Amino acid sequence: MRLLHVSVPRGKRDAVVGVLEDEGVDYVLNEETGRSEFTHVVTFALPTAAVEPVLDRLKEIGVGDSFTVITEAASIETTGFEALSERYEEEQQEDRISREELSATAEGLASPLPTYLTLTVVSAVVATAGLLLDSPATVVGSMVIAPLIGPAMAAAVGTVVDDEELFSRGVRLQVVGMGMAVLAAAVFGLLVQMLNLVPPGLDPASNAQVRERLEPDFLSLAVALGAGVAGAVSLTTGVSSAIVGVMIAVALVPPAATVGIGIAFGLPAVALPAAVLALVNGLSVNLAALLVLWYAGYRPEYFFRHEEARSATLKRVTVLVVLIAIFSLFLGGVTYDTFQNSQVETELRDEIQSLLDDGEYARFSLLSMEVETEPQFDLPVLRQIDRVVVTVGVPPGEERGSLAEALGSEVRDVVGRDVPVEVRYVTVERSPSVRTAGGEDSRSLRRIAQSPV
Repeated sequence: MRLLHVSVPRGKRDAVVGVLEDEGVDYVLNEETGRSEFTHVVTFALPTAAVEPVLDRLKEIGVGDSFTVITEAASIETTGFEALSERYEEEQQEDRISREELSATAEGLASPLPTYLTLTVVSAVVATAGLLLDSPATVVGSMVIAPLIGPAMAAAVGTVVDDEELFSRGVRLQVVGMGMAVLAAAVFGLLVQMLNLVPPGLDPASNAQVRERLEPDFLSLAVALGAGVAGAVSLTTGVSSAIVGVMIAVALVPPAATVGIGIAFGLPAVALPAAVLALVNGLSVNLAALLVLWYAGYRPEYFFRHEEARSATLKRVTVLVVLIAIFSLFLGGVTYDTFQNSQVETELRDEIQSLLDDGEYARFSLLSMEVETEPQFDLPVLRQIDRVVVTVGVPPGEERGSLAEALGSEVRDVVGRDVPVEVRYVTVERSPSVRTAGGEDSRSLRRIAQSPV
């Protein structure tokens, strides 16, 4: 529900009353004692879905452009409000806010530049600390303070309502914000190294939180598109965007911080995949928000600007789709590469198990197998097998023979090239099963004998 206060220009009183009565809206009309060009202030309550149509009718008669205030109402008690609500629920989306409120909300979400940059830098620094500490809780905390939902929504709203200033502001804030996030993460990464706040020789890629951002695949695209849809829906329904803002930050802040870490530690294999992930996520959030707002029916205020807005929306959607498609080649490559490596790992495990099941190694048991990968030299977003570590259990005093050589041959046949194989032996001693003449475990027989009859 929304409460509207509309200033009525001189000579428009009867026209305004006619529109409100024709719509079945209960209103209160007060004389204006302030500015001379307004003679009255009309106050009335509307269902959220009715705000835009009623304001459009008022603007047709020359009212509503000059001074209108829209606030959220907690409770309304009027005789005709229920009937008005039922009518507009049938005609329009029930909780869709008006175009004017949408634009005002989007402008409010796009924070002033100093505040926006400060929060972005703080968020990036906290995310970098969380990634280096391998702390999921710290990384999540960085997302809470990231103000990244505002610029993305502002750019989308500016496009559909043909507000070039709002669109440009949203795009500028996104570019500057992501750039500052990467820069802040890189500077912080250099500082922690200079001050010896991390162990010398630390490999950031060994942290699980960093590794999650080094293998972007198509599932990452789904996360970003979902965040964009959620952001646009929260905006159009007028509900709190705080939680949705965290979702969008999930798609943007950690990858940007990972890029900064890769730059600070001089690791292109860390910076490049994370940069691809950050770009794809940012573009996907914008695309999803733009499509949702257009589908929701938001258009410019004046009809003659509808075609211009449609053309601008189509062009920007096309650009976003093309860019996402280009970067998705990397995502597809990573997805296929991950699938291939998984298949190779399964085949390796089967071949090693077969080797240990037969012949001279039949008394050995496979305890675990770990396949280590490294970025490919020519394309760091893809990975290749770097080493295979096999842990086997051997009975006490058992001859080990040339197991490492045999395993190396098996790995070479599967992978197609020589790969270092490390074999770790663990002495395993198993107690023999105690059997009686009747074939029963003697401990089971004792338990039976001791049980009450």
